[in-house]
Amino acid sequence: MEQSRVALVTGVSRRGGIGFAIASRLAARGFDLVLAHHAPHDVEQPWGADDIDAVVAGVRDKLLPGRRVAAFGGDLAEPEAPARLFAQAREVFGHVDALVANHARSGGDGPLLEQTAETLDAHWAVNARSTLLLCKEFAAQHDGRPGGRVVMMTSGQNLGPLPGEIAYGASKAALVGITATLAHELAPRGITVNCVNPGPVDSDSYVTDEMREQVADRFPFGRWGEPDDPARLIEWLVSDDGRWVTGQVINTEGGFVR
Repeated sequence: MEQSRVALVTGVSRRGGIGFAIASRLAARGFDLVLAHHAPHDVEQPWGADDIDAVVAGVRDKLLPGRRVAAFGGDLAEPEAPARLFAQAREVFGHVDALVANHARSGGDGPLLEQTAETLDAHWAVNARSTLLLCKEFAAQHDGRPGGRVVMMTSGQNLGPLPGEIAYGASKAALVGITATLAHELAPRGITVNCVNPGPVDSDSYVTDEMREQVADRFPFGRWGEPDDPARLIEWLVSDDGRWVTGQVINTEGGFVR
């Protein structure tokens, strides 16, 4: 059998989330998958946690014959977690070809006057620092073979305000600001680096009926984004067809009006 490419996707903890949609598409494309999750984060949120075994089984059902999926839990706020995750991935598959850093911290945020060093640091540690450390670990183990891909995730905070989300917006803005530099630095290693803004996505977590009603008229197509909308773009970016796109922040928002 032809050797598969391996993708590591973080933030795959809910069947109704973007991470699951990304992993499902890459599984169907023929990738082996490493899934990273941190269920305790969801437990602390209003939406609660999903069944991780069911999440992994859902991705496994999409795999092509002979392909495999491995899943690892861990808190990416821990400084050593990115290195540990890559060590686990390499123990199973030997090499990782694509990194999709889809994870994010939610909750514990607020407007500027409510911020503390602790709230700012907590979001920075998960959303920015761990993503950069994951990129470092990915680049260190990549041996120059064709197909090296990094996709980071942002939230459109460079396009308009994120009221009440100072810590989250600042940490995600760091990824937008560093994308071009990472792409320039990693291109000689055969790695593309891009950042995707999925826009408002109607996942099964943070979106409420009130939010749906408030924002619905800002979508010219008459609907919110769905998890598979950004997943299709990311699938293309990590494919061979995406090999000449790097250093870009790409918005896939369905024309969302701010």
